Amino acid sequence: FSFNQDCTSLAIGTKAGYKLFSLSSVEQLDQVHGSNEIPDVYIVERLFSSSLVVVVSHTKPRQMNVYHFKKGTEICNYSYSSNILSIRLNRQRLLVCLEESIYIHNIKDMKLLKTLLDIPANPTGLCALSINHSNSYLAYPGSLTTGEIVLYDGNSLKTVCTIAAHEGTLAAIAFNSSGSKLASASEKGTVIRVFSVPDGQKLYEFRRGMKRYVTISSLVFSMDSQFLCASSNTETVHIFKLEHLATSRPEEPSTWSGYMGKMFMAATNYLPAQVSDMMNQDRAFATGRLNFSGQRNICTLSTIQKLPRLLVASSSGHLYIYNLDPQDGGECVLIKTHSLLGSGSTEENKENDLRPSLPQTYAATVARPSSSSTSTVPGYSEDGGALRGEVIPEHEFATGPVCLDDEREFPPIILCRGSQKGKTKQS
Repeated sequence: FSFNQDCTSLAIGTKAGYKLFSLSSVEQLDQVHGSNEIPDVYIVERLFSSSLVVVVSHTKPRQMNVYHFKKGTEICNYSYSSNILSIRLNRQRLLVCLEESIYIHNIKDMKLLKTLLDIPANPTGLCALSINHSNSYLAYPGSLTTGEIVLYDGNSLKTVCTIAAHEGTLAAIAFNSSGSKLASASEKGTVIRVFSVPDGQKLYEFRRGMKRYVTISSLVFSMDSQFLCASSNTETVHIFKLEHLATSRPEEPSTWSGYMGKMFMAATNYLPAQVSDMMNQDRAFATGRLNFSGQRNICTLSTIQKLPRLLVASSSGHLYIYNLDPQDGGECVLIKTHSLLGSGSTEENKENDLRPSLPQTYAATVARPSSSSTSTVPGYSEDGGALRGEVIPEHEFATGPVCLDDEREFPPIILCRGSQKGKTKQS
């Protein structure tokens, strides 16, 4: 499963094929598209709300297939020297990550621009790409034994810097929507750090927990970069708020608690660095409780029907939607559970719909979506994507000239049958 770049769509791969869902409503999960042409799909990535989808199957794990799903046509396919571990894309670049190399394609014509060969072994295919195509920053592990991150410019095709993010091996990395921040977590999963891009300076440090090591499975910023969400193999999803409290503190504290707080912060300057760092780390602003643990899952923070929501998709085939209080944080309330494996429109899993009967709170008051109609731009759905059957605006795909000699919805793309190292046979 994967959320698209602006968190308006969810894609899942199954033994039968793949499905795409729209995330414009809490109560109803609409299936945008489904395909059974390729079985055993383990990678499926959609480009924003366009009809471009990239699919990789266990039947041919070295082959990447690019489709225009509304027209039911294959744009191209490429084959590589080893199994594909992950795919990342924005409106400018498409990345194919193998265990020991990363291929960078120009998404407008699928031309291979660069192959990064001198990279440490990356058995999980860990990499991140900024969704902001004006910079197209790429991040990937720079070491097999430490948490070093290599920051690479996907437009100029040059290494920008390396960031010594963690002592242990990396487990998760993610850019914010503008590509100005990069978050990371190590295999220990206890500390999450945020760095500025492109200079690699540490901005924030959050502590997920101290009692046990966990496996961070998902790390994602909200679209406005105010929050950072992390899910793991435990039953708790942590949400951190990106803010500097120091800027709002008065120079001279006027209360006893303020004075003690200032003395406590001053004392950290005389403690060992490891102890001082632990005291300065910020805790979670909000949490979401899952009714399971040990299952692989991914999370995202999205605005649905004008309210902030926490979304968690699990390998059991369910999507959990929570309300997030952006002011006070605290416990996120589960308001809806959808089954992703039903046929047609998604059926609600009533046994797992744990909507609690609690006193009226912020979360309870916003649990029900407004029934009032909202105006949308002609040709667009409420979530900003093109309506079914409508021509997709060119800007949804990429910048550049539009091909006017036919009715294709995308800029010119070479139809090809790929071979290793990007050498293509044009047709």
